[in-house]
Amino acid sequence: MRPPDYYSELAPFRDMFSSGGASLCYHKIEPVPSKARIKGLYLSPDLFSRQINELKEAGFQFVPPGLPDRGASHATISITFDDGFLSNLTEAVPRMASAGCRAINYLVADRIGQTSDWETAEGGEARPLMNDGQVKEWLAAGHWIGAHTCTHPRLSRLSREQAREEIAASKKKLEDRFGISIEHFAYPYGDYDETTIELVLEAGFRTACTMHRGINLSDTSPFELKRWTARYSSRNLRNLLRRWFW
Repeated sequence: MRPPDYYSELAPFRDMFSSGGASLCYHKIEPVPSKARIKGLYLSPDLFSRQINELKEAGFQFVPPGLPDRGASHATISITFDDGFLSNLTEAVPRMASAGCRAINYLVADRIGQTSDWETAEGGEARPLMNDGQVKEWLAAGHWIGAHTCTHPRLSRLSREQAREEIAASKKKLEDRFGISIEHFAYPYGDYDETTIELVLEAGFRTACTMHRGINLSDTSPFELKRWTARYSSRNLRNLLRRWFW
């Protein structure tokens, strides 16, 4: 039977997730505001806890993004956050700590310490992003960071030079700012093309995440890693997310 288009609980995904490299994508760990336009980007802290603890209890090991290790004795999963929302630190980090979970956060380099202003243009709500000190707290808690461009554009709509700047500069800015190597990238909105992949490879990244659903196998391109959006159960999910990611 075909699994749902989104991840809410392990049961429908257990066999699939055990067959390769699974990855979940989160954005805002906070209750859905009453007037939110894009509800699928929110997840309540309590549901986040249940999802992470369920994976731990099922024996999944939490790993950085990448292709599955054929020699691994346990099923693995990558927990990913896009954009660097403050709620990832205040709500998700304590809950991940209790489950022994580590995760990666893909940061928008020029928006650190500001708000997600790109969301207003898409009909959503701008929410606070972590500042430098808060990103350092995220790292100190044992988590990783990756790049999500400088300003969160749709990369396939930019010229080659504009896209190169967004990709390469985001890597350098984060490395200079936090003094660590940045090896992982995520395409904003899941939007990319062959030129984008070339530029990500040229910039020196090891992996890049899409918003395509599925499991990563040994023959999956490391620059087209698949992820499942994690959220609450809703019959209207596909309509809510269609204009955001597809």
